[in-house]
Amino acid sequence: MKIVIVLMLALVVAALAGAGVFMLRKRPEGAAAERRMAHALALRVGLSVAVFLLVLLAWKMGWIAPTGLPMGR
Repeated sequence: MKIVIVLMLALVVAALAGAGVFMLRKRPEGAAAERRMAHALALRVGLSVAVFLLVLLAWKMGWIAPTGLPMGR
């Protein structure tokens, strides 16, 4: 389960990088580039929500458990 979460977070970062590339490219067709950037950002938001819900589901099902940081050693 942890591998799936890490892979999905990597996809979120890749979608963000893709949106940045579409934003920085200078092309004459402005509407198409803006549409691709908006699509990449929407994909990033969707993946982020999916990761959040997956973490909540995995915690509720007992697949992952919070460990926390050790206090006062």
